[in-house]
Amino acid sequence: MVRLITHNLLACHVKGCTSNNFPLIFQDVQIELQEAEFNTDFVTNILPRLEWGALVDAAKLVGDTSLPPERPEMMDDDLLKNIHHVLLEIHVVEGAMICPNCKHSYPISNGIPNMLLAEHEIG
Repeated sequence: MVRLITHNLLACHVKGCTSNNFPLIFQDVQIELQEAEFNTDFVTNILPRLEWGALVDAAKLVGDTSLPPERPEMMDDDLLKNIHHVLLEIHVVEGAMICPNCKHSYPISNGIPNMLLAEHEIG
């Protein structure tokens, strides 16, 4: 399943698409919510590796507005639980991710993103 934690790591790798290729934009997505055990340490430790603005925008695209637009200096338990929910409990099962630069579409089917490129697209 495509979760927002995974989405936050994905960029377009089409030949010649080297700028403005992150984050990929969700389009026509269907989501499922799947409960996951909350782990404060995991969420706290993954935060420095995430692109906050991309996470907030992706969450909004799938209908979640629980995250503040700017990364807060201090994280309370409620905010950490909201981040956990966005990262690990929202699963994109159908739709596509579109490159903002070259507009290449990466389809998502049965929760699996197809990130493979055709031979002429490989750089």
